[in-house]
Amino acid sequence: MSVAGFKKQFYKASQLVSEKVGGAEGTKLDDDFRDLERKVDVTSKAVMEVISKTSEYLQPNPASRAKLSMLNTMSKIRGQVKNPGYPQAEGLLGECMGKYGRDLGEDTNFGGALVDVGESMKRMAEVKDSLDIDVKQNFIDPLQGLCDKDLREIQHHLKKLEGRRLDYDYKKKRQGKIPDEELRQALEKFHESKEVAETSMYNLLETDIEQVSQLSSLVESQLQYHRQAVQVLEELSDKLRDRMSDAQTRPRREYTPKPKPIFDFGEDNHSNGGFSTSMAPPPSRNSAPEQPSCKALYDFDPENEGELGFREGDIITLTNQIDENWYEGMLNNQSGFFPLNYVDVLVPLPH
Repeated sequence: MSVAGFKKQFYKASQLVSEKVGGAEGTKLDDDFRDLERKVDVTSKAVMEVISKTSEYLQPNPASRAKLSMLNTMSKIRGQVKNPGYPQAEGLLGECMGKYGRDLGEDTNFGGALVDVGESMKRMAEVKDSLDIDVKQNFIDPLQGLCDKDLREIQHHLKKLEGRRLDYDYKKKRQGKIPDEELRQALEKFHESKEVAETSMYNLLETDIEQVSQLSSLVESQLQYHRQAVQVLEELSDKLRDRMSDAQTRPRREYTPKPKPIFDFGEDNHSNGGFSTSMAPPPSRNSAPEQPSCKALYDFDPENEGELGFREGDIITLTNQIDENWYEGMLNNQSGFFPLNYVDVLVPLPH
């Protein structure tokens, strides 16, 4: 730092101390400027809070938000263009229903209905994914850009203005000891910074129609989501009504018991009186109880060190439950962590 720069920093620090500690009066900015500054400050706080609350609206589960944030951060660090997604609750419900519906059999009323509802839930998850993408691109990203560029630039101008005000007030207080030319230059720089800061704040507040446009995009995305969701659910409702109507009109099948087996009491010489029975081998004393395990509902590709990757249908040995959202397990002699909602527990961990 040059000698002149060091002196200027000393002047500003001295003036700040005299105002904070000694109660010295500094140059007052006009009411119009203060009003602009207040409105910009409220705008900045509103944008930051709205971004945060919108993220909560899109992903209400705090654990899901934390996981998604971690994955997005890691993808940026690794230079990945496409951010990894996170499964929607509707998709997980659809996978569960579809699995058990197929196990029951689609030819049964309940099994077929489970498959129908499961497929609709997966469509709902796709619609929700579209909502997430639209809101991020057309609402969250533009607001984040406002924070990162315009509001940050205004804060820079205001900080520079405050520094020049302190420098000017220090020299004004020592008028006579400070050369008049130096005092005049300090005043000019103060007015110059004030004009730049005032202009940037005014332009931001005058173009706030852009934020209205972004709010309109948010509402349009929500409308599109709800229209598509209603369409999916109405189609599903019609299918279920048709199933109920078919079941009511179909004749009921009566249960017919199977005929009892007829034993042949011949004259064969059997020790038990004429017919033989097969004896089941005694259970092995060395058979170990089933290990805690789970089955993968769909593929999981690890994004971070320590996570365990697997494919749909893999059977994973459970070794520990980290928390309500994560398990630790082993597959193919590999150990790692994986999310609970990617698997179906077959044999639970002992309590």
